[in-house]
Amino acid sequence: MVLVPVGSTEQHGPHLPLDTDSVIATTVAHALALKVEGPVVVAPAVSYGSSGEHQSFPGTVSIGTEVLRLLIVELVRSLSTWAGRIIFVNAHGGNVPALSKAVLQLQEERHSVAWLPCLVPGADLHAGRTETSLMLHLNPSAVRLERSEAGELRPLHELMPALLTGGVAAVSSSGVLGKPSGAHASEGVRLLDLMVQDAAHRIIAGALGRNGMLAVNEPQARGLTSSKPG
Repeated sequence: MVLVPVGSTEQHGPHLPLDTDSVIATTVAHALALKVEGPVVVAPAVSYGSSGEHQSFPGTVSIGTEVLRLLIVELVRSLSTWAGRIIFVNAHGGNVPALSKAVLQLQEERHSVAWLPCLVPGADLHAGRTETSLMLHLNPSAVRLERSEAGELRPLHELMPALLTGGVAAVSSSGVLGKPSGAHASEGVRLLDLMVQDAAHRIIAGALGRNGMLAVNEPQARGLTSSKPG
């Protein structure tokens, strides 16, 4: 089995590093490699994703949905010459359309491939308490808590119309969708453990949703997507 972390290079507010999603995806993938039956290897992360909704903020580098889709397709075609099952471990919600399209195409080509999200219950949307706690655990020297500020707190369904037309900048001048205050490394430890447990359950269950995502069981396999845009 080959696990391929998929993240992004994008703004995460004034206090978190640009590689936040890539760090989270890579860490989850390496923890999974120790948790599920092997042999399992972790590929280098795909660190550029589809982040157009963050493009108004300096530091963001996006390759767009179509290029990311093609990249995933070619990665799997190459990996499949020697690998068994291939699973993409995704930590950025903007990558979901590319992952879904690519994986469904590749499954039609009879490749053994799927993707799974890095999820925790009750997570905020972007650069809030959830990701700040995770990064305080995973790379504390890269976090600038003194620069953190609260952003837009409304739920995703209320923000989506504005996000689709104007990106994150249309709803948050800081680029934060959540509230970083209260974040702590100890909470990051707990959240990471929940992410890894969820991902491991998806791999073990092997239930495929219609968007190519691994789900925990068959009822959950019907149309699930990540609740965190990343």
